[in-house]
Amino acid sequence: MENNITEITSYIQAAVAPVFLIAGVAGILNVFTSRFVRIVDRLNAIDRKISIETESDPHYTLPLKLQERRLSLLKRLKNINLSIFLGALTLYMVAMVILTIFASKLFHFDGQMVIASLFIASMISLSSSLFLFLIEIHATVHFIRTKRQSIYDNIE
Repeated sequence: MENNITEITSYIQAAVAPVFLIAGVAGILNVFTSRFVRIVDRLNAIDRKISIETESDPHYTLPLKLQERRLSLLKRLKNINLSIFLGALTLYMVAMVILTIFASKLFHFDGQMVIASLFIASMISLSSSLFLFLIEIHATVHFIRTKRQSIYDNIE
């Protein structure tokens, strides 16, 4: 009986590191989701303007700057959406790592290859998610710099 408790304790210890990874990725997903909501809000504001303007003037065309801004927001939305998907996929694979750790011990099979493969895949997914987030940050910084430059151009 003592041996079984020691064995189960070692399985729980092996699962602790992936649990911390889940907590960290969940925090990152919270940031991604906040950015997603902000982008959607900005798109909705532009779409409301389009709707209001076309009601009063059926021949209304969106100014070029707003068209560009809307396209930029749509690209950013696509990137952050994919970042969220890959982050959630990471969480799923890490959860499968934990499940496989326990299942391999409980059902006495060698799960090392499955565990290693899932962990590698989860790190690829997390890395891809973070890379897409970097692209999103770059797009935001580019917009801020462009906006700041156009303000300075209007002053001079």
